[in-house]
Amino acid sequence: MKIGNKYGTHRVIEPEGVLPQPALKIDNDMNIYDNEILIDVIALNVDSASFTQIAEEQGHDEIKIGNHIMEIVAQKGKQQNPVTGSGGMLIGTIKEIGSALVGKTDLKVGDKIATLVSLSLTPLKINKIKKIHMDIDRVEIDGQAILFESGIYAVLPDDMSETLALAALDVAGAPAQALKLAKKDNSVLILGAAGKSGMMCCYEAKKGVGANGTVIGFINLESDRALLESTGFCDYVIVGDATNAIEVLNKVHEVTGGKDVDVAINCVNVMNTEMASILPVRDEGIVYFFSMATSFTKAALGAEGVGKDVNMMIGNGYTKGHAKITLDALRESKVLRDIFESKYL
Repeated sequence: MKIGNKYGTHRVIEPEGVLPQPALKIDNDMNIYDNEILIDVIALNVDSASFTQIAEEQGHDEIKIGNHIMEIVAQKGKQQNPVTGSGGMLIGTIKEIGSALVGKTDLKVGDKIATLVSLSLTPLKINKIKKIHMDIDRVEIDGQAILFESGIYAVLPDDMSETLALAALDVAGAPAQALKLAKKDNSVLILGAAGKSGMMCCYEAKKGVGANGTVIGFINLESDRALLESTGFCDYVIVGDATNAIEVLNKVHEVTGGKDVDVAINCVNVMNTEMASILPVRDEGIVYFFSMATSFTKAALGAEGVGKDVNMMIGNGYTKGHAKITLDALRESKVLRDIFESKYL
């Protein structure tokens, strides 16, 4: 076997000298290097911002969406949306383990895993798209992928269906970060609170702020209000347009008595919501952008333009223990699990 780099730079074709994620094209030959793991892929979970953009661009036509995804992978060697720059994750079965990793990994051939690194850096080959699940951003394929030595993953648990586990692990970074950021007695605003990541963030934030803290869920559809209110995860549920920053600010102030919040977590899947996340946050508060539709230029210059001294965090999809925290949320909360089973299976 050929010797590979821990971070996968040996797979980069263009431009030279960069890591696989920012690369324009990577090598998706499925003959593995000594420090790689070959996966028979079952399904791709395309991240919400990316899938929404592709679906809208292709007129919500499943055949066109599938063809576009095939074109992206053929061109780039990976599933990386050229507009959003994001990817998603996958589930599959271990087919082969590189010789340098034997004895160094707890994986074995035949294990079913979810990769917890982005498809935007994962060498991928799609032979056929079997089915597209438009409502849950999932694409069933016949294909293979490579996991680098540095890549993180989760072996799928045996106490829940793989579809349920995948739905949660797809957004594992968000609830784990929410639990870290939401401190006792804080006020926390979550934009996109009715989606997968948003609802899990509401659950973890409520745990973090405690009985005297406040969680505000901001959603864009009145039809989602009753469900979110029924969970008990939010003290207030607001319906509005997250692309209208002044509207968001005013509606948040209506429920806080004019006070800014300590933390805002952005889980939306559309563009131009940066300022709606920044404006309602107090000086030296925290804005966490989990959404891959975020423009960090708009966020940085926008905060400067309104004189907001806030700490802005890029939505790192990884934090220690994030897979366990996320799956444990489904184990702890029957309400959350029932919702995920009804919406995402």
